[in-house]
Amino acid sequence: MLRKNTLSWCAVVFLAAACIWAAADTARAAYPDKPISMIVTYSPGGATDFQARIVTMVAGEAKYLGQPIVIINKPGAGGQVGWNWFVTKGGKDGYTIATYNVPHFIAQSIVYKTQYNVDTFEVAANWGSDPAVLIVPKDSPFNTAKDLVGYAKKNPGKITVSGAGMYVGHHIATLQLMQAAGVKLTYIPEKGGVDAMQSVVAAKVKAGFNNLSDSFRNQDRIKILAIADLERHDFLPKVPTFKEQGINVDDSSVNFRGVVLPKGVPAEVITKCADVFPKMFKDKQVLKKMKESGSPVKVMNRDQVIKMFKERQVYLTSLLAKLKKK
Repeated sequence: MLRKNTLSWCAVVFLAAACIWAAADTARAAYPDKPISMIVTYSPGGATDFQARIVTMVAGEAKYLGQPIVIINKPGAGGQVGWNWFVTKGGKDGYTIATYNVPHFIAQSIVYKTQYNVDTFEVAANWGSDPAVLIVPKDSPFNTAKDLVGYAKKNPGKITVSGAGMYVGHHIATLQLMQAAGVKLTYIPEKGGVDAMQSVVAAKVKAGFNNLSDSFRNQDRIKILAIADLERHDFLPKVPTFKEQGINVDDSSVNFRGVVLPKGVPAEVITKCADVFPKMFKDKQVLKKMKESGSPVKVMNRDQVIKMFKERQVYLTSLLAKLKKK
C-alpha cells in the first residue's frame, strides 16, 4: 500500500513539474504579452524620436508584435545618457528596447569611457539612413558651402556650427569639413536635433549640421547648402553634395537608425524581434508616413546590421584618429 501511494505521489510531482515547465515554455513563446518600452536617447520631436514613432505605430497589430511600443525619451550628451541607462538599468526581459544611432554610439564609445559599445547591444533591425546636411538661417548671406568656407578662411573660428551633441554625425561632419576645407569652425553641441535646428532658425549660430529629414521638414525656415553624402537625395534634389562643390566631405556622418536589445535577453526574444521588426519597417502605412515626412528608409536585417557595426567600428577608429589631429 505504501509503495502504491509513493508511486502515486511521484506521479503527481512529475505531472506538476511538467505543467510548470510547459507553462514556462508557453510564457516564453507568448512574448510579448504586455506593452514594450522603447528608449529614444534624443529629445521629443527630433528625427530619431519622430521616426521611431512612425516605424513602431503598427506594432500592436497581431501580424507583428500584438502589443504597442511606448516611446520613452532619455536625452542628453548626444545620446550617452540614454544608452548608458539602457545597458545598466534597462532590464533583460525584452520589455525595454532602444533605438540606436550610428556613427553616434560607436564614435562615442571610441572617444569616451561609455558603458556601451558594439558588443553591448543585441541587434533587431535597421529602419533608415539619414545624411547630415549643412544649413544656415534663412537670411544668411551664405548661399553655398563655398561661400561659408570662404568666410571661414578669412575669419577663423567665427563660424559657429550647431549639432545634436558630441561625436554624433553632425559633429563628425563638422570635423570633416574643417579638415577638408582647411578652416577653423566653432562647434556648438546641443541637447539634440531639435535644439540644434532651433539655434539655426533663430540665427543664434551662423550655421549648423542637421539631419536631412529634419531639414526637409524645416526647409521653408532655413537654407540648405550641402549634403554630406556621395550623391544628391531624392527628397532634396536641388541640394548639391560637398564633393560637387569641391569639398572632400563624404558619407561618414550618415545617420543609421534602428532597434537594439541589451545583452542578456532570452534568445527567443532576439529571434522574435529580428523576425518582426524588418517586416514592420516595410509596412505600407509606415513607408507612406516616412516618405511624406522626408525620412529616408533603409531596412537592414540583424545580420546586415551586425556586419555594419563591425565595419563602422574599424572605419571610425581610423577616421577619428585622423580628425582629432586637426
